[in-house]
Amino acid sequence: MTEKEWVKSIITDIEKMLRQTDDNVRVVDGHRLSYANEVLTYGKDNKPDEQKSVGYETDILIYEQLDDTTWKPRVVIETKLGSVTTHDAITYSQKAQTHKYVHPYLRYGILIGDREHHPLPGRLFRHGQHFDFMLSWKSFRADKQEMKRIAEIVNDEIQASKTLDEILFNSRSKDRDKFTSLHRPLKLYNE
Repeated sequence: MTEKEWVKSIITDIEKMLRQTDDNVRVVDGHRLSYANEVLTYGKDNKPDEQKSVGYETDILIYEQLDDTTWKPRVVIETKLGSVTTHDAITYSQKAQTHKYVHPYLRYGILIGDREHHPLPGRLFRHGQHFDFMLSWKSFRADKQEMKRIAEIVNDEIQASKTLDEILFNSRSKDRDKFTSLHRPLKLYNE
């Protein structure tokens, strides 16, 4: 089974599980997401006149459908089968960083399938600094505990995306939530 075939085989289950919590969530594979918006020319008012968006293809994109025509990306999951090289970890982490430049509320993770009994590799911790989460499955299909864990983590990440979105884009509103502390804990699971 190729990685693309594997992703196609799991996205329906992931979407079905996530929509139990939020009916506006959609899950797609192979969708291009902007990582840069390049200004080609400016008009007389010094505002961008002509722009070009460039993007990377994502393995799994989880987005929020806002209305009939608009949507907002919430979570991207990169995927690998079997193993992850140092090059993979660096490349995917860099990709996460570039996507977050354009979508500062976006959450980013990696899912490795068919890991058998192997844990997440140390190189992923060392070089994956722009990942918000990392998951591995023993097989191509998640067992009950792995499916429960991905649902929990992705739902938390969707909520984190919404919270960041609110903080970043409503920071001048007098009715906004006012935070005085931020703590990003490290959670590890051994299942």
